[in-house]
Amino acid sequence: MPSDHMNNRNRQCYSEVAHHHSTIHHNNNGPVYQTCKLTSIALLVSSASLVLAGCQSSPAVSSNASVSSTLMDFSVADAGQSQRQGRAFTASQNAQAERYAQLFDQDKYPSTENQAKSHLLTAIRQHLATEHVAVTQANYQSVPFIDADSIDTGASSLLRTIIETYAYQPESAYIDDYNESGSNDNDESDNSGYDNSDYDESNADDVERRAIAAILAEAGENEPARDSYYSSGANDDTILDEDGYDVDGYDEYGYDRDGYDHDGYNEYGNERESRGGLLSGMNPKTMAAKYEAMQLAKQRAETEPSATNNLSASSTGLIGNLLSMFHRTPEQIAATNAYQYQNLTFNSVSQYHPKQRQLQSVYSYDYVTPTISASIQIPLAFDFNNSNVTVDPSAIMPIVALANPEHTPLPTQMASHTVRFGLPESITAQLPPAVLYDAVLNAIQSSMAELAPEHFSAVDISGDAFAKEVGATRAVKVYFGSQQSGEMIGKTLKYVTQSLQEYVDANPNKYPDSAVLKAALAKIQLYNKGYQSADVGSLLQLIEAIGPISFNQINYYYLDSSDRLLAKQQRVNIGGDLMGSTTTMLNQVRYDKASFNRHALTPLLTESFGANAVPSIDGNAWIAEQRQQKDRLQTARYVRYDYEDGSSIDDYSNDEYDRNHSEEAVDESDVDEATDAAEQ
Repeated sequence: MPSDHMNNRNRQCYSEVAHHHSTIHHNNNGPVYQTCKLTSIALLVSSASLVLAGCQSSPAVSSNASVSSTLMDFSVADAGQSQRQGRAFTASQNAQAERYAQLFDQDKYPSTENQAKSHLLTAIRQHLATEHVAVTQANYQSVPFIDADSIDTGASSLLRTIIETYAYQPESAYIDDYNESGSNDNDESDNSGYDNSDYDESNADDVERRAIAAILAEAGENEPARDSYYSSGANDDTILDEDGYDVDGYDEYGYDRDGYDHDGYNEYGNERESRGGLLSGMNPKTMAAKYEAMQLAKQRAETEPSATNNLSASSTGLIGNLLSMFHRTPEQIAATNAYQYQNLTFNSVSQYHPKQRQLQSVYSYDYVTPTISASIQIPLAFDFNNSNVTVDPSAIMPIVALANPEHTPLPTQMASHTVRFGLPESITAQLPPAVLYDAVLNAIQSSMAELAPEHFSAVDISGDAFAKEVGATRAVKVYFGSQQSGEMIGKTLKYVTQSLQEYVDANPNKYPDSAVLKAALAKIQLYNKGYQSADVGSLLQLIEAIGPISFNQINYYYLDSSDRLLAKQQRVNIGGDLMGSTTTMLNQVRYDKASFNRHALTPLLTESFGANAVPSIDGNAWIAEQRQQKDRLQTARYVRYDYEDGSSIDDYSNDEYDRNHSEEAVDESDVDEATDAAEQ
């Protein structure tokens, strides 16, 4: 049977070749017979080769070739052959399914990104569950927001362009144009002594339009009708519509369709009720004209030194001055790096106790040069189990002294250089800080686990000097742009809400239906159903697109062969076009005890929070004592006021009585004398 099948295929192929041959030789008469004959021969050879290539069979194929095929031959009534074909078909389907799974099943067949993500999440979970120490050093550097070689060099951001265009006022241009129009109206008048005080601010809009038109006219970009109207005022040549209104919507008497003139007053002197508010000057046509005028003025200022005054800072008002003040030039950026950031470092040492939920740190802000050395060191500790925070108030003591100089102790008068402040019981009873701490910590890990694998990538550390210093064998790069940061914020908020809701549900006696926390969580969960976490990232992208700031984070995590976190390097870029620069913070964190033990801040950490440290001052008791003393002084002041008011009332009453009594006596005598005189 297989041989008959192959013979049928050969006969079919032969019939196809014969058909082509007969078609070519069907008509051998005509004037173009020779040309067609040559073309037909070429087509015959090519067609035959293609057909035979698909019809020829391999001589090595045996009678069992159909068994290895994945196609089932139902025309054969052979049970053994059908079983063999079935097994071959099943094996082929399994191989295809396995290949498909390898492409999309990232759990069983993880890609490089998934492997990097898995290693990092394992390291972070292990790191947060064990005690560890950390040594941090951060440095800063600023660069121009736009590179000098970029195509965007010299171009402003859309936000800055809109602000500058809206605030642009070509003062010198409209003053010159105002003088020219005055000289046209009265040739005999002398405008050389024009006084700026004669300028009427109520005509600012009209003067501004004519000034913009004058600038555009110099560039030859104004329309003839509008040019003639703005440069010399409305005249008989002005183009009017069928209702008698010009291009700006005013009639021959200067009134618009609502009966108001250019200044917004009608014939009775009443002002227009609504001028459009802040967005009244955002008309697209007006904004386009002002933008062109501003750009032409900038070009003239660059090419003509005499025209620099036309682009003074006052032309954009206070907003323009603020933008110019915030925007830094490349020279200012280089000076900032050389004199500030190059000598400035932010250092810290920390130790973390996960079971006690304690984090103890010392932060130092150091500025060191060959001639100047300054350092601000602040110990800070968080204890979530006991709901308190411990801090050294020395850094903020001058500020406290300004606000409360009477009750601010000197450093020498303090029994300990740290003060402990605890949350009020009214807050901790509603929501223990330990519960919130666990919820936030778990939410961050769960949110990072849900990020897409393409944000995690394994990097080559063969040339990384920092990796060699910490002894890392692999590194994982995690990119956090506005999209990823917003997504993390959204997911973290939802996970925290879910964890707190589970805690509230597990303690029904503590949180009845009238509890404030239970109602707040229900409302938050209601709003959480109305958005996805990625929407928060899109919102941040929108803010980044139109706002004055651009930010992103690049994190490098260094691991050893057992997925233990050894170090971390973080790059944070903050900047925008309004500032004209991008400031990069490079933060390097080491988690080895050797670096911690030899660091200069470690003795201060031990002195502040070690086992032999002096107990901290109770900040709550100190605040309560100050409040009580203030209340006593206030009470004494009110009592003294009562005493003074009472004595003054008595004195006033006695003096007033004597004075009134004497006045009455005088009045009676005067009456008697007047009566006697009248009788005489």
